[in-house]
Amino acid sequence: MEKETIPSFDAIYMDLASKLAKRSHCVKAHVGAVLTKETRIVSLGYNGPPAGTHNCDEEWPETGCPRDSKGSCSLALHAEQNAILYASKNGISMDGATLYVTLSPCISCARVIFTVGIKKVFFKDSYADFKKLPSDEGVDFLRKFGVEVIKYNHT
Repeated sequence: MEKETIPSFDAIYMDLASKLAKRSHCVKAHVGAVLTKETRIVSLGYNGPPAGTHNCDEEWPETGCPRDSKGSCSLALHAEQNAILYASKNGISMDGATLYVTLSPCISCARVIFTVGIKKVFFKDSYADFKKLPSDEGVDFLRKFGVEVIKYNHT
């Protein structure tokens, strides 16, 4: 009998982030995030409006929620914002934590990631590619200020 390969924590957490993304009620994108510390999950998140408000796919199934002045979702929180806010609300320190997210952080999320002390970010897909931007500003920002950012490649 052949021994089963033991998955890495990175593979487990990115797989979980991908599964969490399927919980999103956003009609534009499905993004999941897992926040870990010392190989333990400390928080989870996926993109969508704040808990207790509404679900975009139910209220605006064709168009999604109204756009803000920059053309983005006016009501949605990003997956990493949801994970960070939950941890913060529950008094969990994120200093030195690792974040796994299915879409690389936008510049706004990058500033929050840096501020709360997350030291490593794994991402699956590029926000710049998704938004047709010239570069991944969030990734560039994090790297500039010493956060290790890794494009996840499952082999």
